[in-house]
Amino acid sequence: MFEKLKKGLPEIKPGNTVKIYQKIKEKDKERLQAFEGIVIARKHGKGISATITVRKVISGVGVEKIFPIHSPAIEKIEVLKRGKVRRAKLYYLRTAKGKKAKLKRKEGPGGGTVYTAA
Repeated sequence: MFEKLKKGLPEIKPGNTVKIYQKIKEKDKERLQAFEGIVIARKHGKGISATITVRKVISGVGVEKIFPIHSPAIEKIEVLKRGKVRRAKLYYLRTAKGKKAKLKRKEGPGGGTVYTAA
Protein backbone atom coordinates (compact mmCIF):
# COMPACT_ATOMS: atom_id res chain seq x y z
CA MET A 1 0.00 0.00 0.00
CA PHE A 2 2.78 2.46 0.88
CA GLU A 3 4.46 2.05 -2.52
CA LYS A 4 1.47 3.89 -4.08
CA LEU A 5 2.10 7.03 -2.00
CA LYS A 6 3.86 9.82 -3.87
CA LYS A 7 7.27 10.79 -2.54
CA GLY A 8 8.55 14.33 -2.15
CA LEU A 9 5.21 16.16 -2.02
CA PRO A 10 5.47 19.80 -0.90
CA GLU A 11 3.89 20.71 2.43
CA ILE A 12 0.32 21.56 1.44
CA LYS A 13 -1.62 23.43 4.11
CA PRO A 14 -4.86 25.43 4.15
CA GLY A 15 -4.19 29.00 3.03
CA ASN A 16 -1.54 28.02 0.49
CA THR A 17 -2.00 29.08 -3.11
CA VAL A 18 -1.25 26.04 -5.24
CA LYS A 19 -1.12 25.17 -8.92
CA ILE A 20 -2.12 21.59 -9.68
CA TYR A 21 -1.38 20.00 -13.05
CA GLN A 22 -3.86 17.23 -13.83
CA LYS A 23 -3.62 14.75 -16.72
CA ILE A 24 -6.70 14.97 -18.96
CA LYS A 25 -7.30 12.22 -21.50
CA GLU A 26 -9.34 13.16 -24.58
CA LYS A 27 -9.84 10.31 -27.05
CA ASP A 28 -6.28 9.23 -27.90
CA LYS A 29 -4.51 12.41 -26.69
CA GLU A 30 -3.33 13.25 -23.20
CA ARG A 31 -2.68 16.79 -21.99
CA LEU A 32 -2.03 18.67 -18.76
CA GLN A 33 -4.59 21.05 -17.31
CA ALA A 34 -3.56 23.51 -14.59
CA PHE A 35 -5.86 24.60 -11.76
CA GLU A 36 -4.60 27.41 -9.53
CA GLY A 37 -6.34 28.43 -6.32
CA ILE A 38 -6.33 28.57 -2.52
CA VAL A 39 -6.38 25.37 -0.47
CA ILE A 40 -9.42 25.69 1.80
CA ALA A 41 -9.31 22.19 3.31
CA ARG A 42 -7.16 19.11 3.64
CA LYS A 43 -8.88 15.87 4.62
CA HIS A 44 -8.16 12.21 5.34
CA GLY A 45 -4.69 12.69 6.82
CA LYS A 46 -1.50 11.63 5.06
CA GLY A 47 -2.68 8.26 3.73
CA ILE A 48 -3.55 7.10 0.24
CA SER A 49 -7.01 8.69 0.45
CA ALA A 50 -5.75 12.19 1.40
CA THR A 51 -7.51 14.99 -0.49
CA ILE A 52 -7.30 18.76 -0.76
CA THR A 53 -10.08 21.17 -1.69
CA VAL A 54 -8.88 24.04 -3.90
CA ARG A 55 -11.00 27.15 -4.56
CA LYS A 56 -10.68 29.91 -7.12
CA VAL A 57 -12.98 32.59 -8.48
CA ILE A 58 -13.51 32.64 -12.25
CA SER A 59 -15.32 35.72 -13.61
CA GLY A 60 -17.24 36.23 -10.38
CA VAL A 61 -18.17 32.56 -9.85
CA GLY A 62 -16.45 30.49 -7.17
CA VAL A 63 -15.18 27.09 -8.33
CA GLU A 64 -14.00 24.36 -5.97
CA LYS A 65 -12.29 21.13 -6.94
CA ILE A 66 -11.37 18.21 -4.73
CA PHE A 67 -8.07 16.55 -5.66
CA PRO A 68 -6.82 13.21 -4.31
CA ILE A 69 -3.18 14.07 -3.60
CA HIS A 70 -1.79 10.61 -4.42
CA SER A 71 -3.81 10.12 -7.62
CA PRO A 72 -1.83 9.03 -10.71
CA ALA A 73 -3.77 11.72 -12.64
CA ILE A 74 -1.97 14.45 -10.68
CA GLU A 75 1.26 15.20 -12.55
CA LYS A 76 2.66 18.10 -10.55
CA ILE A 77 1.81 20.28 -7.54
CA GLU A 78 3.38 23.72 -7.08
CA VAL A 79 3.03 25.79 -3.91
CA LEU A 80 3.08 29.38 -5.15
CA LYS A 81 2.32 31.31 -1.93
CA ARG A 82 1.90 30.49 1.72
CA GLY A 83 -0.99 32.15 3.55
CA LYS A 84 -1.12 32.98 7.25
CA VAL A 85 -4.25 31.35 8.67
CA ARG A 86 -5.48 30.26 12.09
CA ARG A 87 -8.03 27.67 10.96
CA ALA A 88 -7.78 24.16 9.54
CA LYS A 89 -10.82 24.61 7.27
CA LEU A 90 -11.26 27.92 5.45
CA TYR A 91 -14.92 27.49 4.51
CA TYR A 92 -15.60 31.11 5.50
CA LEU A 93 -13.90 32.16 2.23
CA ARG A 94 -16.98 30.92 0.36
CA THR A 95 -19.06 33.83 1.65
CA ALA A 96 -16.29 36.42 2.19
CA LYS A 97 -16.18 39.37 -0.20
CA GLY A 98 -13.52 41.98 -0.93
CA LYS A 99 -10.74 42.43 1.63
CA LYS A 100 -12.17 39.73 3.89
CA ALA A 101 -11.52 37.16 1.14
CA LYS A 102 -7.78 38.01 1.06
CA LEU A 103 -5.28 36.07 3.15
CA LYS A 104 -2.09 37.52 4.61
CA ARG A 105 1.21 36.16 3.29
CA LYS A 106 3.33 34.05 5.60
CA GLU A 107 6.86 35.42 5.86
CA GLY A 108 9.93 33.25 5.43
CA PRO A 109 11.23 30.60 3.03
CA GLY A 110 9.10 27.94 1.43
CA GLY A 111 7.24 29.64 -1.42
CA GLY A 112 7.68 28.16 -4.87
CA THR A 113 8.01 24.52 -3.80
CA VAL A 114 7.40 22.10 -6.68
CA TYR A 115 6.58 18.39 -6.71
CA THR A 116 6.99 16.51 -9.98
CA ALA A 117 5.83 12.92 -10.42
CA ALA A 118 8.73 10.59 -11.13
